[in-house]
Amino acid sequence: MRPSTPDTRQVNGPESEDFQLLNRYWAAANYLTVAQIYLQENPLLREPLQARHIKPRLLGHWGTSPGLSLIYAHLNRLICRTKAEVLLVTGPGHGGPAVVANTYLEGSYSEVYPAVGRDLEGLRRLVRQFSTPGGIASHVGPATPGSIHEGGELGYSLMHATGAAMDNPDLIVACVVGDGEAETGPLEGSWKAPAFINPLRDGAVLPVLHLNGYKISGPTVLGRRTDMDVAALLAAHGWDPVTVAGDDPDLVHPALASAMDSAYASIRAIQSHARQEGVTGPARWPAIILRTPKGWTGPVAVDGVPVEGTSRSHQVPLAGVREKPGHLAQLEAWMRSYRPEDLFDDQGRLIPELAALAPDGDLRMGALPASRGVGGGELVIPDLGRYAVRAVPRGALMNESTRPLGEMLRDIYIDTADDPKFRLFCPDETNSNRLGAVFEATDRCLLESPANSAAALAEDHVSASGRVMEVLSEHLCQGWLEGYVLTGRHGLFASYEAFAMVSASMTVQHAKWLQHSRELEWRQPVPSLNILLTSTCWRNDHNGFSHQGPGLIDTVLSLSGSVIRVYLPPDANTLLVAAEHMLGSKDYVNLVVIDKQDHPQYLTLAEAREHAAVGASIWGWAGNEPRGSSPVASEPDIVLACAGDVPTQETLAAAWLLQRYVPKLTLRVVNVMDAMVLPPAGAHPHGLSTEKFEEILTTDVDVVMAWHGYARALHQLLHGRPHPERFHVRGYNEQGTTTTPFDMVVLNRVSRYHLVMEALRRARGHFAGSEELVKHCLSQLDAHATYIREHFEDLPEIRDWTWSEPDS
Repeated sequence: MRPSTPDTRQVNGPESEDFQLLNRYWAAANYLTVAQIYLQENPLLREPLQARHIKPRLLGHWGTSPGLSLIYAHLNRLICRTKAEVLLVTGPGHGGPAVVANTYLEGSYSEVYPAVGRDLEGLRRLVRQFSTPGGIASHVGPATPGSIHEGGELGYSLMHATGAAMDNPDLIVACVVGDGEAETGPLEGSWKAPAFINPLRDGAVLPVLHLNGYKISGPTVLGRRTDMDVAALLAAHGWDPVTVAGDDPDLVHPALASAMDSAYASIRAIQSHARQEGVTGPARWPAIILRTPKGWTGPVAVDGVPVEGTSRSHQVPLAGVREKPGHLAQLEAWMRSYRPEDLFDDQGRLIPELAALAPDGDLRMGALPASRGVGGGELVIPDLGRYAVRAVPRGALMNESTRPLGEMLRDIYIDTADDPKFRLFCPDETNSNRLGAVFEATDRCLLESPANSAAALAEDHVSASGRVMEVLSEHLCQGWLEGYVLTGRHGLFASYEAFAMVSASMTVQHAKWLQHSRELEWRQPVPSLNILLTSTCWRNDHNGFSHQGPGLIDTVLSLSGSVIRVYLPPDANTLLVAAEHMLGSKDYVNLVVIDKQDHPQYLTLAEAREHAAVGASIWGWAGNEPRGSSPVASEPDIVLACAGDVPTQETLAAAWLLQRYVPKLTLRVVNVMDAMVLPPAGAHPHGLSTEKFEEILTTDVDVVMAWHGYARALHQLLHGRPHPERFHVRGYNEQGTTTTPFDMVVLNRVSRYHLVMEALRRARGHFAGSEELVKHCLSQLDAHATYIREHFEDLPEIRDWTWSEPDS
């Protein structure tokens, strides 16, 4: 039974242990943190501090750093005592100098950056590089050994920690949550992790909620709440919190050590019981609430104004040290209070008795293999022939395009049952997105018990052992997956298209992480972040305007071409090929967009592979150019191009009408599956060569293109191509409501009738039958508007249309 009231006891530590050395180690980390923020020379104050030793631009964040170093030192103590594998995730955004200082002290930093050696010259390089051109950023990021979490945007630390622990049974992920970060929505949602962490097969997450009371310029909410209130919040989410508080190191060190020891013992007891007796419900995992002053051990006051323990310590407490002799003297006194002469020897090395406090080898948190993505192994993809749709005759078979993908994912679950390294993450939409075949292999993961026996009988594939991660939060789904893949495993995040924008900023940050990671030789390539958008804007006619939004495509297209990929498969077989590629890829953000509803199927699996290999193809069977003619030699009167399943269907219907009514007009149909083939080759690695681009889309013929997303995004892609003005793009233009499927394309002027009229307007020359066809299009649009209001469904000739040879 869970206790009805949270335990808010103040922990008193192991009285027999001497913490003097640990306190000096903490002092060394604090000293190096301050040195990085301020100094460009004289790193150990071997001569009196002068203005010329100070950087001309002072950047960095001191306020959170002493707390981070305190936690780091105590985790080192725990690792040395237990030999546990501990991954540290630091949520407080710009605590970079503290984490860098600690990885330097343990030696892992110098191993990946030999130029920053463990001597005086190495210390000089260490301080000079911080927040300077050509150096390192002020926050924890890819360049920081041991990190899987970007400190530049707050809110995601605990979800990254949770994802890292999944299917990683030996790992303890310590996660420092800042009280400013704790005010964000994503972090607030992350506290529900105990309902999803299975101690039988997962590692453990140890949150350390660090309450130092202040953000950048004001107080924090939780910093003002009582210990009882904060503990009650965590307890309500299933944690077993204990509070450590104080501003006296002689008391805080033993108390925090005792809390860490107790947490470790609790974690191992929970895991041992689960692995021997099984799991019957969520564990009450330990958590630590640490309340210490912001900017602890720094200046108490500056110019008579309080600093330590206030928001004024957040960044650079003494900002005028180059101009104000009083500030310079105060900085020197502050730095000398750590007694660097007693911490480092004559060569600038940490003295042996302090160096011995750090763990050895791969147990150092800056060297942990999991932090570099090592350990998951490759994912073997089943033979796609098992799931391929028989697309013969073309366009005649209607199929839910994502359903075969669900069958493939099911078999991946089966194939990895003995070596778990794959998970699907989805906000309560797995069945809705037609991926429900996975439940033939596993369940939804939830450790919470149903309210009663009747509820238990009604549940559908829910168990503690499930590996489908459903939680109604796009933030959590994507954040868990990011932690999962950054530690070497594989997965897919599936979301309704419109609501993937909830976590769009996470996608941006992950892409930035990968972009910089690629520049670091010591970083291992990690499995890609794979995002499937379905329930798309074009087929959310039943849900209405709120569910209609293709904006994530625009967001992703604006990111670095070195890491982003955007796929718009027209049918099920091309989706399978795209998924095969994405799940086997490394260091990318892969975005694939396809609807879940019934759609016509066009390509065989072999054709889908050929199409995907190029990314864009002429569909000769859909146009009327002379059979067997070379694309270069042929010169159509108009090109109809499309990207996305609904735009493809409308384009094919337009091509069918044009060939029926205006047979003398020569048209070419081009389908684009990989959006990134459209920019010039220099703008993206997938960009087609000029020769190939012109072979497919001609040199100067007008192109009427139906595009899945916003038209501006496609124009952005075409920038730099010759004569981009010849592309006339129809896409989603923020017209939507609860209506019929065809009315959605009519409202946005992407219907077959609009495409036909645009093609006739742009085609070279005038062709017999054009006027009749325009009249037919206008008549059909009028008939459509009347019919749907009378019958609440689309016209039969629209609803039942399938591709056939236009002259048949």
